[in-house]
Amino acid sequence: MAQEIVYIGFGSNVGDRQELCDRAVALMNLLPRSCVIGVSSYYESEPIDPQGILGPTWFYNGVVRLETGLSPQRLLGILQETERALGRDGDNRCGPRTMDFDIIFFGQHVIEQPGLIIPHPRLHQRRFVLEPLVELDPDWNHPSFHRSVKELLASLEDTSRVNKLDVIPGAKYGSRPACSSGPSA
Repeated sequence: MAQEIVYIGFGSNVGDRQELCDRAVALMNLLPRSCVIGVSSYYESEPIDPQGILGPTWFYNGVVRLETGLSPQRLLGILQETERALGRDGDNRCGPRTMDFDIIFFGQHVIEQPGLIIPHPRLHQRRFVLEPLVELDPDWNHPSFHRSVKELLASLEDTSRVNKLDVIPGAKYGSRPACSSGPSA
């Protein structure tokens, strides 16, 4: 499979949220056939949860920009395994979570399969997704709406509070050396 630019959203509202987000970024640096090429700031966001299922603790959220040769299905499988390894309760997927990963974009592909919809079907309604996306790549074009993420954020009706945090994403674990296309001359 050819290399694709992928955006992955991540968030936590259980336990040490910053620690869990740092671990998530570090683990994404270890994905096979992949290279993290950008990480947004962390944002603290109030839960969007009219039924009160998520609990009162605000989320730490962010977005990673990844270049990968993995298929969307394989990437999803690895991310779900990683959620479980970080303590995600598989029996209560709608409740509070130690880690939640969402594939927001996979290149300009539109994928609708059981268990996998890309672009993420609600990204255009979520401030906590759009703000970090705009930070990473404001001109990224949504393949179905044919609008940039910056335009989607400008027209957003979501009034939930999202605060950019003054922490260095992933700093606790560092990152592997920059990816290269092969041996240097």
